Amino acid sequence: MAPAGGFDSLMAAIQGGAHSVYFGVEQLNMRARATMNFSLEDIPEVARICKEHHLRSYITLNTIVYDHDLSLIKTIVNAAKKTGITAIIAADQAVIAYARSVNMEVHISTQVNVTNIETVKFYALFADTIVLARELSLIQVKKITDAIKAEQIKGPSGRLIEIELFVHGALCMAVSGKCYLSLHTHNASANRGACVQNCRRTYQVKDREEGYELAIENEYIMSAQDLCTIDFIDQVLDAGVHVLKIEGRGKGPEYVKTVTQCYREATDAFFNGTYTPEKAKAWKEKMETVYNRGFWSGYYLGQKLGEWTNTHGSKAKLKKIYLGKGSKYFSKLGVAEFYIETHTLKMGDRILVTGPTTGVIETTVDELHTATGPVTEAIKGDLCSVKIDTPIRKSDKLYKLVSTTE
Repeated sequence: MAPAGGFDSLMAAIQGGAHSVYFGVEQLNMRARATMNFSLEDIPEVARICKEHHLRSYITLNTIVYDHDLSLIKTIVNAAKKTGITAIIAADQAVIAYARSVNMEVHISTQVNVTNIETVKFYALFADTIVLARELSLIQVKKITDAIKAEQIKGPSGRLIEIELFVHGALCMAVSGKCYLSLHTHNASANRGACVQNCRRTYQVKDREEGYELAIENEYIMSAQDLCTIDFIDQVLDAGVHVLKIEGRGKGPEYVKTVTQCYREATDAFFNGTYTPEKAKAWKEKMETVYNRGFWSGYYLGQKLGEWTNTHGSKAKLKKIYLGKGSKYFSKLGVAEFYIETHTLKMGDRILVTGPTTGVIETTVDELHTATGPVTEAIKGDLCSVKIDTPIRKSDKLYKLVSTTE
C-alpha cells in the first residue's frame, strides 16, 4: 500500500507495483500541512486511474474532527462513494458513522491506537481493515491475528478482519503520532495534520540556576530514524499482516516508486520462496538513495526505546538537482526535448524525470543534442534533446541525480 501525495506519486506507486494507494483530500488528513494534497475536484480522476490500473484506493480522513468540519466530511465521503473510491481511512466516530451510513467501506486509522484484540472486536462492527498502532511488537501483532482467525472476527463485509501495519517511513516520537509539541509552540496541531516538526530540530539544555547551556551533540534527541522492515519482512508477513503500509505522502515520486518497488519485490520473493538476507541488504541499499533519516526496526522486534537520527533532514545517498522542464517528445525517435532553466546537463549524467502522467523515469544521458548538433553539455537557456524510451510530457520536471557521499 503506497502513499500518493499527488498525481506524479500516484503514477510512481503504479510503476512500483502497488496493489493499493492512500491519499489525502483538502485539510482533513494527517498530512494537511503538506503542499501535496488532492482537491475535491481531483477525486473522480484519482478513482478513474486506480480503476484503470486495478488498484484499491483509500482516502484518509483521520484527523481530529470538529463540528465545523462535518459538512466537508460528508461532501468528501459522498464524492468517494459516487466515484468508486474503495474505502475511507478514519479515526473519529463521526467520520466512521457517516461513512457506514452511506455504505462506504471503512478502515481504522493508526491514530485510533489499536493495541489489543478486544479493541479489534469493537471496531469490527464498523470496519473490515484495521491499522494497528506502530508501537506493538510482532509477537503482539501475531497474538491479535491468531485471535482473529481463532474467533472468526469479521467486519461488515463478512470477511475476516484484515490487519494493516506500517512497514516503512517516518516515525513520530509520540504514540501513533499523538504529539502536542507543535500545538504548544506554534498553535499548529499535529492531530489536525499541521505539525511543524519541532522534533526534527537541535536543542540546548539550560541550567536554570546558573544559566549554563549545553548543546546536545550528535543527536536530534526527539527525531526518530525512519522505520524500515525490509530485512525482516518475512517475520512481518509470518505475523499474519495482510497490508504493508508505506509512509510518505509528503515525499517525492522517486521515493514512492523506489520504496514501493523494493517492498513489492521483497513480498513477492517471500511468497515464492526466494527471499534472502542478501536480497534484503540490496533492497535496503537501494532505498538509501531516496529520502530517509537513517533506518531502524521500530518497536516490532521488541525494542523499547527509539533510535534517534544524528543529522537534520535526509540521509539519502542521492540528491536531485532541478534542471528544467519537458518541451516535446518525439515518439518515432524515442527522444525527449527539455528546456534547461538552471545548472548544466552533461553526457553521462544520471537524470530523473517526474510528472503527473509520467510518474518517474530514471536514466543516464548517453546522447545529448542542442540546436547546434551533438554536444557534451547543455547549459542554462538551451533546448536540448535526450534519448529516452518512455514518453515524457510538456512541463515534466527534469532533475540531475548526484551522489551525496562523494
